[in-house]
Amino acid sequence: MGRPSRKDEILQAALACFSEHGVDATTIEMIRDRSGASIGSLYHHFGNRERIIGALYLAGIGQYAAMLDAGLEEGMGAEAVVRLFVTCYIDWVVAHPDWARFILHNRGRVEAGEVGEVLREANRQQGRRIAEMLAVHREAGAFRELPFELFHSVVIGPTQDFVRNWLAGRTRAQPGEYRELLAQIAWDSVRA
Repeated sequence: MGRPSRKDEILQAALACFSEHGVDATTIEMIRDRSGASIGSLYHHFGNRERIIGALYLAGIGQYAAMLDAGLEEGMGAEAVVRLFVTCYIDWVVAHPDWARFILHNRGRVEAGEVGEVLREANRQQGRRIAEMLAVHREAGAFRELPFELFHSVVIGPTQDFVRNWLAGRTRAQPGEYRELLAQIAWDSVRA
């Protein structure tokens, strides 16, 4: 694997600053100092602090989406797809807890900011890919009757709630301990 790009180094420095000081308390100067980048480089790559926040958010959800896409295979069974949604989410969060915390706490800010439309479009594209994969199983009768808008919440909701508690330090159990159980609960909740 090659050396991270300057842009990636700045984003990782920003994430470290946001994790240590909070998003609102972090200044562009703090990010500059942490990354070793010049102010000119920061502004060249991002333009302002809000765009750094947006870029970091998009990079995180993009990384998770790529991990999920890499696990999805043509002809995958309904149960395997549902389980993958849960296990991929847990695996990504465990590997990137600061990034996950950042994403969980900053969605509204990013949606309302300069990159909000980019985020909405990324979510629409990912949603379409998932919907196409699920449609085959839905048509085959593999899932119980649920409004499509509710399906994602039923599948990932319990896992997301547990992970939020773990990220906030409200549980000692590690998400990996319940990875397979949460995947089974998701499948049991939606199977026909």
